[in-house]
Amino acid sequence: MERPEITQDMLIGDILKICPNAAEILMDFGMHCVGCAVARNETIEEACIVHGIDVDELLIALNAD
Repeated sequence: MERPEITQDMLIGDILKICPNAAEILMDFGMHCVGCAVARNETIEEACIVHGIDVDELLIALNAD
């Protein structure tokens, strides 16, 4: 079964469930708070804004995994 495409409006907690390497990818991009309960309820776009990360670049990396 193919996993769904990760989009900017998805919650980090959901991404961590469907993408086996999501935590490593997020940390590589500078999001070291992936284990935080608050972070899990943020969208990837919201987290990128807070951390000053280009959401499009991150989505490419997450979807390439």
